[in-house]
Parts: sequence; structure tokens; C-alpha cells
Amino acid sequence: MTGSDAAPPPPAPPPGGAGGDPAPPDAEAAAEPAAGRPQPDAPVAAEPIDDGREAGTPPPPFGRRSGDGQRFGSPGRPLSRSQFAFGFVFALGALTAFGVFRALDQAAPMLVLVFSALFLAIGLNPAVEALQRLRMRRGFAVLLVALSAVGIFGGGLLALVPPLVHQSKEFATKLPEYIQALNRSATVRDLDARYQLIDKLQGAVTADRLSDLAGGLVGGAGVVFGTLFKVLTVFVLTLYFMASFNRLRTRAYQLVPASRRERVQLLGDAILVKVGAYLVGALSIALLAGLSAFGFLYAMGVSYSFALAFVVAVCDLIPQIGATLGAVVVSLAGFATSVPVGIACLVFFVVYQQVENYLIYPKIMRRSVKVSDLAAIVAALTGVALFGVIGALVAIPAVAAIQLVIDEVVVPRQQRH
Repeated sequence: MTGSDAAPPPPAPPPGGAGGDPAPPDAEAAAEPAAGRPQPDAPVAAEPIDDGREAGTPPPPFGRRSGDGQRFGSPGRPLSRSQFAFGFVFALGALTAFGVFRALDQAAPMLVLVFSALFLAIGLNPAVEALQRLRMRRGFAVLLVALSAVGIFGGGLLALVPPLVHQSKEFATKLPEYIQALNRSATVRDLDARYQLIDKLQGAVTADRLSDLAGGLVGGAGVVFGTLFKVLTVFVLTLYFMASFNRLRTRAYQLVPASRRERVQLLGDAILVKVGAYLVGALSIALLAGLSAFGFLYAMGVSYSFALAFVVAVCDLIPQIGATLGAVVVSLAGFATSVPVGIACLVFFVVYQQVENYLIYPKIMRRSVKVSDLAAIVAALTGVALFGVIGALVAIPAVAAIQLVIDEVVVPRQQRH
């Protein structure tokens, strides 16, 4: 038999056996390698925790930095986000928010003082930087600006003391004459006969009433000392803010992510410039109003012209309503001098307010803050309702800052979408 006639080799038996039946599952499981899957009784090894260290490296001692640059090591796995944990965290956040709100409510008076000092420091910083450009050290520049401000306002307040003292002495001296004039008046006698006014007044003047009056005087003294304490606190805080202004600004910008820091810094500096320009403009308008009032009152022969002019200047710092308030006070003083002088004061301040509103204010303020009249009125009223006079002072620069952010951030973002 030749090699070509040889029979082919028999086929290999199927995996299931000689009969060709498929192998049972147990047989297939037995045929799989043991390393393919763990046995039921075999312990499962825990997965290693990635803490930024190589295998076998001991943890760093306390206070030292780990390999990833973090002082206290790499963060571990996130906590389980179960419904119980979510509810607990939500309740804890609500309690924290309530506690923060109560703390802010209790600290609101002191926060107003801090914010006022910061606002004054921002407004006076351009003057400090102008002195620095004249080769003056910042500490001396801050001291010079602060002393100048104290001299101006302190001089104005001292100018108010003589008229108050003089009027009080004059009233106390002439009080018996006033009482005698009332007794001689037929009208007063007729009213006393009808309503027993004198008896009621004498009955009202009792020991209890006098003690209440004394308590009121003590309370008034407490208000005066409290006001002086607040003024001193604002002055000291303003000095600190002006002295460390650049350092505080740099630290505030470091809280912004590096990718957006440059843009935020540009916007922040622009807002600071607007606040400073507003305060400088407001002081300029108030100074001009005070000088104009002093010249007019001195020419009309009104007593204490400098003190009344200082009142006009201080009231003029309050937006929208300050000029009217100062005009009312000075006009009453004019009517106390004589009726023609009072009428002349009314005419002068009406004319001056028109000139200030339509000529002086637009040229000085609108070039710096660029806020519309409607926005200024709404902002001033809202500021007065929320924070009183301080709110009225900071309302317009706050609106200017919000308007700048809207124009530079919000509007371009909306146009891109």
C-alpha cells in the first residue's frame, strides 16, 4: 500500500465526550482555570487607597507636606451620599445660615461703622496717592490727609458751639421776661380761664416728672458720648484702611482664581476709581455750596454765617434731599433775623439749587460716576430706607459699580448666547 492510499486520521472527539453531547456546566466550571475567578471561600483583597504615596512609603509626620504638595496629605474617598447624610448636611447648612444671619443682625451697627470707614478710605485714597507721587511716604501722606479732614470738620463743628451756647444763655436770661409777657397777655388769660392751663402745668411739674426729665438729660448725654465714640471708631478704622489699602486690595484679588484674576482686578480698580471720584466730587460740590452760602449770609448780615454755611455744606453731602434740608435750616435762621432776610434766603437757595442740579452737578458728578438721575433718586431713597444717611451716601457709587459690572460682564455674556 502506497502512502497516497493511507486512511485519514480519525477526527478528534468533541468536547462533550464521545457521544457528541455538550458538556455539563459543572464540567465547564471545572475546566476553567482557578485563577479566572476567586473561590467563594477565598478572602477578597481590599483595594489600595490612592493617597499620593508609593507602595511601602510611610505616611509623612504631622505638619509636613506629602508628595502631592498638600500639607495634611491627599484627600480620601468621598463620604457616602445616602439620604440620611444628605438630610443631615442640609439641616446643618440651614442652622449655619441661621446662625450667620443672627450674628450679622447683632453686629449690624458695628458693620456699618466698618463699612463707613472703608468707604472713606477708598474715597480719600486718591489724595494719598497724589501725595505719594510727590515723593512723600505713604504713612506721612495718610497722616496729612487725615489731619486735613479732621481740621475741616472739627473747625466746622467748633463753629457751631458758640451760637448754641449763646442762644441757650439768651433763652435762660430772658425766660422770666417771656413768662411775664405770657401772664400779661389777654389771650393767655382767656385760655387759662377756659382750660386751666396754669394749674395743669403746675400739676405736671412734680417730682416724678423732674426725675423723668433728669433721666432724659442723662440719656441725651449718653447719646452724645455714643456718637463721639462712633466718630472716633470710624476715624481710627479709616486710618488703618488707608495705611494698608494696597495690601488689603492685593489680598482680596488673591482670592480670585488665577484664570480670572486679571479681569477681576481691572474691574475692581475701575470700581475703586469711581468710588473715589464720587467722594471727591461730592466734597467739591459741598464745599462750593458752603462757600456760596457763607458769602450770601455774610453779605446779608446774618449772625453766625460760618456755622450756617458749614451746616449747608454738610447737608449738601446727602444726595437729593441734603440741599433742601440745609436751605430750610438757613432760611429759618434768616427769618429769625428779619422777614426780608428770610425771604431773601429762600430765593437764594431756590436759585442756587437749580444752578447746582443742572449745571454744577452734571459737570462734576456725571463725568465720574455716569449714573442717570432716575437711578440716583431710587438709589438714594433705597439707601436712606436701609441704612439711613450712610446708605444715602454710598448708594450712588454702589449703583455706579453695579452698572459697570453689568456693562462689562453681563451684557457681553448675553450677546454671546
